Amino acid sequence: MNISIKGLRKEYKGGLFALKDINLEINSGLFGLLGPNGAGKTTLMRILATLIKPTAGAVRIGDHDLIDDRRKIRAMLGYLPQDFSVFSKLKTWEFLDYAASLAGLTNTRRRKQAVDEMLEKVGLFDVRERDANKLSGGMKRRLGIAQALIGEPQVVIVDEPTTGLDPEERIRFRNLLSEMTQRDIIIILSTHIVGDISSTCTDMALLSKGEMIFNDSPEKLIDAARGHVFKIEAIDSELDGIKEKYPVIAAIPSEKGWEVQVVADDLKDFAGKEIEPNLEHAYVYRMEYGLNNFNL
Repeated sequence: MNISIKGLRKEYKGGLFALKDINLEINSGLFGLLGPNGAGKTTLMRILATLIKPTAGAVRIGDHDLIDDRRKIRAMLGYLPQDFSVFSKLKTWEFLDYAASLAGLTNTRRRKQAVDEMLEKVGLFDVRERDANKLSGGMKRRLGIAQALIGEPQVVIVDEPTTGLDPEERIRFRNLLSEMTQRDIIIILSTHIVGDISSTCTDMALLSKGEMIFNDSPEKLIDAARGHVFKIEAIDSELDGIKEKYPVIAAIPSEKGWEVQVVADDLKDFAGKEIEPNLEHAYVYRMEYGLNNFNL
């Protein structure tokens, strides 16, 4: 399975671009789409889910053209939107049963088995008889994940899937996605939470203001930040000055005052020690210091 995106643009009235000339190849496995709010991630997800049409460009999902074969593509998709909601008059199992029937599970016995198995996987089997609209926020999010994954879709698009989930639920979700990648499937994970990408994805893209500014593995993004992440031992009176001069990733109280992690092209005015970057460091460095200083 492959998704090919060429020259994709989305322009709104007044010349406002949500996406500018996106070129991207997405292959089987977990693909992470990372960027701040307003970067264009949701617009791209909604285009791939056939909910809105692009202004220009071409998209192929497998052998199908996004514009000409919309019905066939929809039959291949599982989709969890950022603003997922449930029907007020359905129980939890009834909602997922309805989603399963839309996904093509027409055999009643097989559909019931698939629904029960998915409810177990997302931790909702014990509340299967509860009205779906009376679930907690985190439970509704898990139900949304379940409806996106049921029916063995070939492409799964999830937009901010771990919003509202506690740490244990996030781990459960990541494990579930990892299990699904054992077959030939594309899972696109759109998020602003760096930890979701670093824990699951082997390939990723970074969006900023509608433009794609990075596309490679998380490891390559981290490699580019090496030599630009520092730890500064600071006293209280120095902390505000550090925050004014550098992007601060973390400020941890210590015996002497503060242990501050920053990203910088060149550390000046403060004594610091270079440390090994993680994906969060690399993401902030890329967003703050731009393409000219980011050698890939």
